[in-house]
Amino acid sequence: MWHLPLSSSKSLYQQVIDLIEQSIMNGQLSPGEKLPSERKMSVLLQVNRSTIIHALNELSDRGVIIRKIGSGSFVNPDKWGLQTHPLMNWQPLKSAYTAFPKDDYVLQVQHLRKECLERQKSLQDMATGDLSPTLLPDLNLTDFPVKELLSLEQDNETTQLGLYSFRHAVQDHMQKRLGLSVDLSEILITTGTQQALFLISQTLLKPGDRIGVESPSSFYRLPIFQAAGLRICALPMDEHGVTLQGLRELIQKNPIKMVFLNPLFQNPTGSCMDHKRKQQILSYCHQYQTPIVEDDACSMLSFTSNINITPIKAYDTHQQVIYVGSLSKYMGKNIRAGWIIAPKAIITQLAHIRQQIDGGLSVLPQLLAENYLRYQLDHHCKELKQQLSAKATRLCQWLQNDHADHLSFIPPQGGLYCYAKFHEYKIKDMPRILQEWLSHNITIAKGKEFGGETGEIRFNFSQSCK
Repeated sequence: MWHLPLSSSKSLYQQVIDLIEQSIMNGQLSPGEKLPSERKMSVLLQVNRSTIIHALNELSDRGVIIRKIGSGSFVNPDKWGLQTHPLMNWQPLKSAYTAFPKDDYVLQVQHLRKECLERQKSLQDMATGDLSPTLLPDLNLTDFPVKELLSLEQDNETTQLGLYSFRHAVQDHMQKRLGLSVDLSEILITTGTQQALFLISQTLLKPGDRIGVESPSSFYRLPIFQAAGLRICALPMDEHGVTLQGLRELIQKNPIKMVFLNPLFQNPTGSCMDHKRKQQILSYCHQYQTPIVEDDACSMLSFTSNINITPIKAYDTHQQVIYVGSLSKYMGKNIRAGWIIAPKAIITQLAHIRQQIDGGLSVLPQLLAENYLRYQLDHHCKELKQQLSAKATRLCQWLQNDHADHLSFIPPQGGLYCYAKFHEYKIKDMPRILQEWLSHNITIAKGKEFGGETGEIRFNFSQSCK
């Protein structure tokens, strides 16, 4: 593989960069694999050692490789920073999905899901990120005229920004339940969080931009950022979310263009950012003019009243926070309805890009979501929190009684997730325990899927029967 093209218009150091990146993408170089020494590589490729150093330094700056003094250069073992170029055609797009093959456990989970579905066997699928179907609300729109539905589909404002009545319901929801006053012109309806993140990455960022993402994080799993050619940088976390020290060190070291946060009942850790931390993070980002994208997936699912569920956006006095909301963790993933709250100028840009891409939104899910926000959320949320709290308690009791010798965890305060860590001296037992759980039709998600460490696992306790 160590051969440069016979003819190329690119500079030698760029050819070396392309060679190493392509070798990573097609699997010839594996995550964590050590590269030949600078001297040996210069001999293999028949170029000056200074050219090799130039190429390796740039790859290191972009997070593609890791350079260790006295040890050499290694392919970055994580996905953090690896995918650094926009994907312009089908072949690179395929590579983005195949560069990080699923491990045997993930394949076993997929097989078990299929088997349980076909044989109608019960499954505690705590590997999924979705709310259990048994906890979903009953949704209906009684006596809604089809002709009126079709006329709403033709409305220009609905096509651009979303259904007026749904945006009004979102406005009321944000004021009543989260204490955030928002103008209607600052609300854009989306088909969910992924569309919102896609629009933001395509409109407000450009290929090569560095973004800060919680580590571990559900953002890490999404191919959206990689496809846009963004460089993903890890933000360290503790039990209360992103740390101010970690944010400070990252911003001072890298030109971070935007920070993506999930501050309440974070996926996968379940952590909650307190009032003081939110204000500190916001203040520091303002100091460096770094916009924040706040993903609020399930802030209404607090088990106690002493948790501050006020969004970071509510403290924003400089219009630097873009708030992304969704109902998928309440109504289910099939009701594709969410929203972005941002300054009017940003909303106009995002709406324009969205209209160019898909032409508009379906009205039916917006009507269902509006009806849920206005008439069902309070009652459903009350019941949902009670059931989730009971499920979380039973899960914690099972872990404490049967697995305290192997792992530790922090009892959830709300949301859907419980994050656990195997004790360092017990990580060797992790494969055996996961196989034991699989034999009882119990699945979990590995922390590595979210950019976490070996030995970390996530439970979606809404799916638990424990």
